[in-house]
Amino acid sequence: MKKIIQFLKETKFELKRVTWPTRKEMLAGASVVLVIVFIVAFYLGIVDIVLSKLIKVVLKG
Repeated sequence: MKKIIQFLKETKFELKRVTWPTRKEMLAGASVVLVIVFIVAFYLGIVDIVLSKLIKVVLKG
């Protein structure tokens, strides 16, 4: 039990030392991630459509 209490005390101490991002920094980072996710999703959607049509042509021919 002493080890658990010591671990929790050390964890609390370490969390006080963390430099947390500001709201503005967090929103900027989240915006970048969302834009990249949408770009990748759009690209993969286009690739999927092209490959699906290509496979249909190959299988029918």
